[in-house]
Amino acid sequence: MLTLRNPVGLSHAVVALLAGNIFFDVLLGLADVRDLAADGTEYFDSTRFGPLDLNLVYSVSFTLYVATGIVFIVWFHRLRKNAEVWAGDLQTRKPGYAIGGWFIPLGNFWIPRAVAVEIWRASRWEPYAADGKRELTLLNTWWTCWILGTVVNWTSGQMFKTAETTGDYDAASQWSLVGFGLDIVAAVLAILFVRRLTSMQHTKATGMIPAAQ
Repeated sequence: MLTLRNPVGLSHAVVALLAGNIFFDVLLGLADVRDLAADGTEYFDSTRFGPLDLNLVYSVSFTLYVATGIVFIVWFHRLRKNAEVWAGDLQTRKPGYAIGGWFIPLGNFWIPRAVAVEIWRASRWEPYAADGKRELTLLNTWWTCWILGTVVNWTSGQMFKTAETTGDYDAASQWSLVGFGLDIVAAVLAILFVRRLTSMQHTKATGMIPAAQ
C-alpha cells in the first residue's frame, strides 16, 4: 500500500546544507578574486586566505557538497514516492530513478530534471491540468545553472591540472570564479525549488488552501 511521507524535515536539512555550500562558494570565490587581483605583482601564500588554510577549506567544502547531494537525493526520492500516491500514471520512471538517475553518465544531465517535472505535476492541486505559463521556470532555471556550473567547474579543474604558466593559472582561476558564481546562483534557486515543491506537497497532503502555482 502506498502511503505519504512528510518531506518537511528533510527539506529544512537540504536548505541548511545548501546555505552552507553558498558560504563556502563565496569564500573560495573571493580567494580566486584575490589570486587574479595579485597578477604576479605581490607575493602571498596561495595555500592560505587570511588565517584560513585553503586546502582545509576545499576539503570541508567538498565534504559538505557530498553531504548535500546525499540529503537532497533522499528528499527527492521521498517526494517521488509521494507523487506515486497522487498521480502514479503520470510517473513514467520508477522511483529508483529519483536516486539512480543522478549517477548515470550523461543521463544525469536530463533524467533527474524529467523526474522532477513529473513530481511537480503530481504535486499540484490539479495534477492533470496543463502546465501554466512559466510554471516550470524556477525548475528549468535552476537546472540550467546547475548544468552550466558542473561543466564550467570540470573545465576549470582540467585547466588547473595542465596549467604551466601564470597566464594558464589566471585563465583557470577565471573559469573557477565563473563556476563558483554559477554554483551560488544554482544553490539559491535550489533552495527556492526545494521550499516550493515541499510546500506544494505539504499543502496537498494536509488539504490546505492550494498555494499559488
